[in-house]
Amino acid sequence: MSRRPDTPGADDPGSGRRLAVDVGSVRVGIALSDPSPMLATPLVTLARDIDADSDIEQVVRLVAEHDVVEVIVGLPRTLRNRHGAAAETAVGYADRLRERLGAVSVRLADERLSTVSATKMLSDRGVKGRKQRAVVDQAAAVEILQGWLDARASRRRTSEPGTEGS
Repeated sequence: MSRRPDTPGADDPGSGRRLAVDVGSVRVGIALSDPSPMLATPLVTLARDIDADSDIEQVVRLVAEHDVVEVIVGLPRTLRNRHGAAAETAVGYADRLRERLGAVSVRLADERLSTVSATKMLSDRGVKGRKQRAVVDQAAAVEILQGWLDARASRRRTSEPGTEGS
């Protein structure tokens, strides 16, 4: 079954850190926001453990360690907005995280082209080859999270009367 991306701001938990997850077949990139939440920064790249889900347990520990209020998992849809194998993987990952996190919201965010954008940004900064592979997943997670935070802020500005300019 095809799942749609969630909407930033819907059922918003308020202020607090957000954590983004870019799920790959080999690595999982993690980004974290500041508590306000306005700015996404790279946190860590985890080795993907399809057999034992130890990477999911590491994400659960990071959520607790950083007092995260919302987890954003990138949903890689095709350019034609279709749901492929990578999207199924991300949905399954989000579902397993949701089971382990309980009260912390787990959302899916459209992440089309986040890895492409992250790779280009790293190349433009002179990061190539093995060094790039080591951080591209974190950079993609930053792209996912910053997009979510920006959309959340925009939605809050338009839905809360009297908050323009504050």
